[in-house]
Amino acid sequence: MLKSLNLATLLLLLASGVSILPISQPGIVPPVQAQTNETKKAEAERLFNEGMQLFQQGTAESYQQAIIKWEQALPLWRNLGDKAKEALINLALGRVYDLLGFKPKALEYYNQALPIYREIKDRAGEATTLNNIGAVYNALGEKQKALDYYQQALPLSRL
Repeated sequence: MLKSLNLATLLLLLASGVSILPISQPGIVPPVQAQTNETKKAEAERLFNEGMQLFQQGTAESYQQAIIKWEQALPLWRNLGDKAKEALINLALGRVYDLLGFKPKALEYYNQALPIYREIKDRAGEATTLNNIGAVYNALGEKQKALDYYQQALPLSRL
């Protein structure tokens, strides 16, 4: 009788949509969440790689398409907490906007990449970003500002 009551209760709970999954314990990632994070990571990688392929085509149209891919990948990497990928995509977006002639937008992305590279102590990424910021200011005719950024990049490039 008890078994049939438990079975009846279980069927009733399932039919009513009540969750009967155990409450997760702190520090333990449920398999569904782990799978979701792996799915997000795979999607972010796919978008990044597709953006790189488009970027390498080197046309204005392919640059525009790369921007779309990378702007879709950016929040995924941010949500996954992958600072290195987040910085890299900001750097890539800055570069493509720079190539398209959108200098203020390029600076916006470079200035998002820079503090992340500093936070994760990626000196090569920091140097590249500083150099790129300098190049944008140089193109904008702000020679002193460009020089300031180039001078910050130089010692990091020697490490």
